[in-house]
Amino acid sequence: MALQEYEKSMNYCIRCSHCKWTPFNKIKSKRYSGNCPAISRYNFHSYAGGGRVAIAYSLYLGRSEITDEVLQTIYRCQLCGMCQVACHLVGEICEPLEIARELRIKCVEEGEILPEHMMMIDSLRKNDNPLGEPKEGRGDWAEGLGLKNINKEKADAVFHAGCRFSYDPDLRRIVRGAAQLLLQAGVDIGIGGSEESCCGGRAFDIGYRGQMENYADDIISRLKSASATKIITPCADCYSAFKHMYPMIRKEMDIEILHTTEYFARLIQQGKLKPRGTDFQRVTYHDPCHLGRLGEPYIPWDGEWKKVWGQLNVPDPPRQIRRGIDGVYEAPREILRSVPGLELVEMERIREYSWCCGAGGGVREAFEDFSEWTALERIEEARDTGAQALVTTCGWCERNFRDALETSGADFPILDITELLIGD
Repeated sequence: MALQEYEKSMNYCIRCSHCKWTPFNKIKSKRYSGNCPAISRYNFHSYAGGGRVAIAYSLYLGRSEITDEVLQTIYRCQLCGMCQVACHLVGEICEPLEIARELRIKCVEEGEILPEHMMMIDSLRKNDNPLGEPKEGRGDWAEGLGLKNINKEKADAVFHAGCRFSYDPDLRRIVRGAAQLLLQAGVDIGIGGSEESCCGGRAFDIGYRGQMENYADDIISRLKSASATKIITPCADCYSAFKHMYPMIRKEMDIEILHTTEYFARLIQQGKLKPRGTDFQRVTYHDPCHLGRLGEPYIPWDGEWKKVWGQLNVPDPPRQIRRGIDGVYEAPREILRSVPGLELVEMERIREYSWCCGAGGGVREAFEDFSEWTALERIEEARDTGAQALVTTCGWCERNFRDALETSGADFPILDITELLIGD
């Protein structure tokens, strides 16, 4: 969809500024009342969801142009989706997240590109990952595990490691542990190895829709060749791409899509997986945006808005209102509650109202200081719960938290849920 497809949506932003805050009935303190990292950091309306809608409408009407300052403003946003969750609590027509994404597609179409993002795209075109790593080393993480190669064998479930888990040596224990837990539970899994490619979500987030379409076609064709009935991934970004973004661009996988936490929770309920435990007694959980509100299934809509009673706009046929409530929130918490001797304490902003880790939307690559500031805000919120560690289930979140701590000289344990299952 292009900006013109959102004309009604852009026109219906009423400048209420709900997009800047946690819904008022969910606020527990002034300190953690903000919900949008960009407006909280830069404190100027253009950085909020409503401000980006205003930029988009102005560009669409030809009243302004993309200057360097406008470009910087457009990309200083993680596309975490919180603005849209808050917006849809007071209305249904305006879609600040989709409009912010279309803004970026427009920037790319007009050749307005940040150099740091061009490096990501060059790496994707050359090596099928945004990290600048060699394609031939993508499957090295699985060495010695005895996993099936779906390029040669059939498998009931495809385990898609994702770019971050495939290449980050600090996270290797997690991805290997996840695959081993599935094998031990008797799940018939295979991997793409060096032929696995990026999901394309990171490219889509910076405005390269065509790049993601190519990756979607590639992954869907591989799944069909493997005769798989499900795809399991430990990567929240990939999960969001499969469950949310592919349907958005009208690409359907037509198989069961699972994050590892969903499958692990299922195995624990069936008695096929028993958590090993941990030395920590009290932890808090960070909901990754891409597993939570951006992991909500996307249902495409072909319809029109009709005015009834002369004033109310009603979608015909009825359409999904995306408030983020159908993301993956309970499975990780079920796992944490099943770990012997472990207490889960919640932060103030959780589930669909969770604060972003700061890594998404190309911010980590182009605005490192903003990305780290966002991560440290979340870590401070975690500390304030009295927890001994912050647990998450996204490689990108964990990488960003760790890097922010290292840069700041602070220390706070960051764990992946898988580590609590595999033990020391």
